[in-house]
Amino acid sequence: MPTQPIIIQVDESAARIFESASPEERRKLEALLSLQLLEAGAPGTSLRDLTRTLSQRAQERGLTEEKLQELLADESA
Repeated sequence: MPTQPIIIQVDESAARIFESASPEERRKLEALLSLQLLEAGAPGTSLRDLTRTLSQRAQERGLTEEKLQELLADESA
């Protein structure tokens, strides 16, 4: 499958994880991200459904409303 580089903004922790990953791990992370983007763009997938799913996953991983507000505040600074 041909690939194309893109630039995206991610959380600093996510960037550190990617930057410290081995080349093989990076390829796996890139493949996962590609699949997520394809899923998001699939016919019948609404942005509302996607954000709901991502929100549920983030909460399961410990993201609280307070942490989210902190992250958003850091982004706007």
